[in-house]
Amino acid sequence: MDANVALATPPVIRRADYQAPDWLVPEIALDFALDPALTVVKARLTVTRNGAHGRPLRLDGDGLDPVSIAVDGEMLADAWRMDGPVLVIDLPGDAHVVETEVRLSPETNSQLMGLYASGGLLCTQCEAEGFRRITFFPDRPDVLSRYHVRMAADKTRFPVLLANGDPVAQGDGPDGTHWAEWHDPFPKPCYLFALVAGDLAANRDHFVTRSGRPVDLAIWVREADLPKTAHAMQALKTSMAWDERVYGREYDLAIFNIVAVADFNFGAMENKGLNIFNSRYILADPDTATDADFDAIAGVVAHEYFHNWSGNRVTCRDWFQLSLKEGFTVFRDQGFSADQGSPAVKRIEDVKMLRAAQFPEDAGPLAHPIRPESYIEISNFYTATIYNKGAEIVRMLHTMLGAARFRQGSDLYFDRHDGEAATCEDFVAAMEDATGEDLAQFRLWYGQAGTPRIRADLEYDAPGGRARLLLSQLVPPTPGQDAKQPMPIPLRLALLGEPSGKEVVAEQLVVLKDAQAELLFEGVAERPVLSINRGFSAPVVIESNRNATDLAFLSANDPDPFARFEAMQQLMLDTLVAGVATGQVDHAPVVEAIAKTLADPALDQAFIAECVLLPSEAFVGDQLLVVDPDAIALVREGLRREIGTQLEKAWRGAYAGTAANHYAYTPPAKGARRLRTIALGYLAVSGAEDADDMAWRQYIDADNMTDRQGALGVLANGHAPAREKTLADFYKRYQADALVLDKWFTAQALSTRPDTVAAVRALAAHPDFTLANPNRIRSLVNAFAVNQRAFNDVGGDGYRFLGEMIVAVDQINPQTAARLVPPLGRWRRFEPVRAAMMRSELERIVAVPDLSRDVYEQVSKSLV
Repeated sequence: MDANVALATPPVIRRADYQAPDWLVPEIALDFALDPALTVVKARLTVTRNGAHGRPLRLDGDGLDPVSIAVDGEMLADAWRMDGPVLVIDLPGDAHVVETEVRLSPETNSQLMGLYASGGLLCTQCEAEGFRRITFFPDRPDVLSRYHVRMAADKTRFPVLLANGDPVAQGDGPDGTHWAEWHDPFPKPCYLFALVAGDLAANRDHFVTRSGRPVDLAIWVREADLPKTAHAMQALKTSMAWDERVYGREYDLAIFNIVAVADFNFGAMENKGLNIFNSRYILADPDTATDADFDAIAGVVAHEYFHNWSGNRVTCRDWFQLSLKEGFTVFRDQGFSADQGSPAVKRIEDVKMLRAAQFPEDAGPLAHPIRPESYIEISNFYTATIYNKGAEIVRMLHTMLGAARFRQGSDLYFDRHDGEAATCEDFVAAMEDATGEDLAQFRLWYGQAGTPRIRADLEYDAPGGRARLLLSQLVPPTPGQDAKQPMPIPLRLALLGEPSGKEVVAEQLVVLKDAQAELLFEGVAERPVLSINRGFSAPVVIESNRNATDLAFLSANDPDPFARFEAMQQLMLDTLVAGVATGQVDHAPVVEAIAKTLADPALDQAFIAECVLLPSEAFVGDQLLVVDPDAIALVREGLRREIGTQLEKAWRGAYAGTAANHYAYTPPAKGARRLRTIALGYLAVSGAEDADDMAWRQYIDADNMTDRQGALGVLANGHAPAREKTLADFYKRYQADALVLDKWFTAQALSTRPDTVAAVRALAAHPDFTLANPNRIRSLVNAFAVNQRAFNDVGGDGYRFLGEMIVAVDQINPQTAARLVPPLGRWRRFEPVRAAMMRSELERIVAVPDLSRDVYEQVSKSLV
């Protein structure tokens, strides 16, 4: 890194430097004259000095030019100054009214932060620091204000005017304009501010809280999309009732609005009373959305609603506490989703996501604890660690305390900190105070990065009827944290007798607090097999002395569903890792275990589908000291082919048994569709002559997107003539539906064909591809970057393509660009030739002039 780059290094924000705000803003009134080309924003801030000091008022801004500034009704000529983007005003007393006026151009705001235009709408996104792009304000989450908002706009172009809270007045203005006023009675940080203006129609409904208060509900979309909002509305009502029942939390306003927009950096935003959603998490019908889409919509709608308490009523003191709201709320939405279907399958899905996204993050250059110590750009910390690992840490508390005592702790947390900006420490302290538990050691989970590795070795003394379990833990070094302390790790475990399959030692919860521990079990009459980390009770990696026979036994007999799935996955993983190391694969144990699973009438089809899938190529690579993508692909495809060939009759039976599954969004129907496509994939890889015809027929005859996309994915990996025919038909059917067209791009980006890199480059030049829409970027570029085989093409063109995309997107939307960096940051894990090419691409990116803080932080940390 040369000297010029070093001099341009952005400042680092550190948790240790936190200081309470110098000034508070109890009230703010905003007046918007809305227009896509030129919006005028007038702000009236009631400010009060916080503490005994003489420091000036500092109001954050980003790209704002002040038109006018007044204090206590008097215009200021020169009693203010700009410190970079920050407006500084010297104020003599302790309470004042500050008024500012600024002008914005929403239609040129490609960053999609602040106030921007999207498909004819005007909307906002303020988390984390977007409010400073709207008006001058102390843009930090510990400044809570009551908001009064007035909006005026052309009535024809923007007939609907929405903001936080409740509507209080509306009327017509001059020259074809109209206006509306909204008031939010609950103090909130500015990151929760929202407004939307546009030509929208509403799916309206209502909900009555448990105390009898009526709440008006509305989901606002373009009128043509109204039929696609029924599922989201039902999810909203169900989540409101669930939060009352499980957490005792009741909604607090008279109205709850959701708006779907096409251009959005995130999945959704929990703005108080006015949630703004990426349209992909609202719009769904059977022809355009898969079962996974329906599930995701329900989960995200619940997540954002649950934030009303875990994030809004109790918010974050500073952004280092982000997991306080996000980890807790992910845990809550996972519980909600588990209650709507199969808890076991939902748990499997959550753990697979954690392992695919968070475990690699914990093992790479961007590793950080769920409460980070520093950052350059806070938007880079909306990570799987903050969200998914954060949820697992809350889940461990729930496991250790039990459901009833955890509820006591959450009740105390909400009651104690309602209307406040809290910290992670406040959450843990509430759990302690409500239950009497000492959680001092547990706090290490908030400050230490890395995925703990647990060694579990079981020894059996048959003559004495004794079993001894030796446990040890190691938290590996991560950037900035070379030495780690042992953490409390809750492990649900049991011993199963072989051959009976019965529990010879009943399940118990063992909390491993030290670096090593030993457990002795008496009266064990059969050879025991260890079932450990049941339900994935801790986010750890388990290593044990269980062999392939033990794992196959557990995969057929363990009464804990997750442990049964885990045993099958570990058997497959061990087989694949050994194959990569030796070049030889013993297929028989895996094939036999899958055969038993497919034949077990006690298992539901959704669970079977999860069990019989091989671990991904990327997850196999995560187990290796040095990743060789070609060797992994060769071994995994060989095992897939053997599974498909040797079990062809069973796959045909599974496929035929699900063929009459007419569409219904129910757990059994979803499971049948999932298993059907998996069976089709195994038949295709086996080389069955009729597999391509089966896939084409499934595609054509499908009465739902799940079956159609499943067939498309199978064909996209092959070379049959039906492949091009299917891709062309899919494009023709859905080219007018942006969300479905995203699936077309993704199917090709995930293809295992050797020409995928060239195909993705061609798709990036397609007329329907755009860098302006984050969904379209994710559908092609992000999808390609997780395709380990194609992305790591030995020629390095995959790396060059991603680097080009990062630089191009950074000029438009730095947040989206920064999220493209991590795949290149894993260069240390790969063999030397690929590692050198990945590092070279990072060096090329960091040398680009005027690189955003977002991308600079990700790339520079990846190079260290």
